[in-house]
Amino acid sequence: MASILVTGTSQGIGFETVLELARAGHRVYATLRTPSPELSEIVAREKLPVTIHRLDVDSDSSAAETFAEIRKDGDLDVLVNNAGIERLGTVEETPLQAFRDSMETNYFGVIRCLQAVLPRMRERRSGCIVNVSSVAGHISLSPMAPYAASKFALEALSECLAQEVSAFNIRVAIVKPGIIATRMARNIAAPQVESKYPHGRRVAGMFTEALGNSPGPALVAQKIREIIESDSTPLRHPTGPDAVPFLGWRAAQSDEQWVNFGAQTDEEWTAQVARDFGLHVKL
Repeated sequence: MASILVTGTSQGIGFETVLELARAGHRVYATLRTPSPELSEIVAREKLPVTIHRLDVDSDSSAAETFAEIRKDGDLDVLVNNAGIERLGTVEETPLQAFRDSMETNYFGVIRCLQAVLPRMRERRSGCIVNVSSVAGHISLSPMAPYAASKFALEALSECLAQEVSAFNIRVAIVKPGIIATRMARNIAAPQVESKYPHGRRVAGMFTEALGNSPGPALVAQKIREIIESDSTPLRHPTGPDAVPFLGWRAAQSDEQWVNFGAQTDEEWTAQVARDFGLHVKL
């Protein structure tokens, strides 16, 4: 059984990943910024091999202290970089801080954790890194620029990392969920702030429609466990029933067609989404 650290475990994908891995017998270090009484209660009730640690991936000192404490128990075999936040808004109207916040957690937070575990993995010539990205790491859909930019950056980082560590027998995997029924997705589906642009309410409508049939985060947790327990070498792992269709939808359009898609009237936009993707969005 592996020794695994998972970030962002207070809810959603991280929460379910801890339970999925621990119930399979792995030793799991569940790290989170906000305490989760529910996670603590389940771990205690089921006597799971889980240790919960406070970790703010945005903080250099928090990362250094938490990883130093965990290293006292021995080396980590696997790091699952799951901690993430969503920030939405048009480029014109969104405060610069929202872009910074998204990059700090979704990109720089990953780097902090990677730099904490890679020296020992490299020395041992063994390890597995799982970075939880999104289909938004390949699809820029307004008004998701702050979030998509951070996920594009994460995917570029992961590609470079995979090249660097492959010779040391360290596997890198990118998990790319589609629309999953999490609080983050429900936040995107919520009414957006007043905007001079139509894209926020369009995406909110799309997520509202998609969430009616979306799987829960346990599906992503199962994919993460599958990657860890296998000798799987693919870099990218689209996850969820709409992940591959979403990626194919974007790939089938030229850049110019994609730009024009966002520039349509509401009626034209909803008609294309229904025609191309089968989602009947109500605005």
